[in-house]
Amino acid sequence: MYQSITIVGNVGKDAEMKYTPSGQAVTSFSVATNRQYKGKNEEDVKETTWFRVEAWGKQAEICHTYVKKGMKILVEGRLKSDKATGGPHVWNKQDGTSGASFEIVSNVVRFLSSKEGASDEHAPVAGEAQPIDEDSIPF
Repeated sequence: MYQSITIVGNVGKDAEMKYTPSGQAVTSFSVATNRQYKGKNEEDVKETTWFRVEAWGKQAEICHTYVKKGMKILVEGRLKSDKATGGPHVWNKQDGTSGASFEIVSNVVRFLSSKEGASDEHAPVAGEAQPIDEDSIPF
């Protein structure tokens, strides 16, 4: 069996790095993807989907150094479901409405722009992820 997801979006906040009890680095950050289309009455509709990305090992260290709020990024990886629900992570927002995010364990992270938004065709690639032990996730 195999699954793969590729997203391109904007980073929602600077990457945060933690370590597992065994000392392995894990970095997380959020990415928003946007879709725009015309609604029934020809009004513009903007739809945003949030993804929470996990990077491990050397890739985590590189992402922690370079992933900053606002930059454009490409992530390839696999979807990780919420263990409690089997679907996306769901929570209640401060205003009382529901929110959801999909979680991705990254294989490749490509930086498409700097924090300032300038395109960089020679952007670094955070590389291939190493296999992880999901029971050692610190959050």
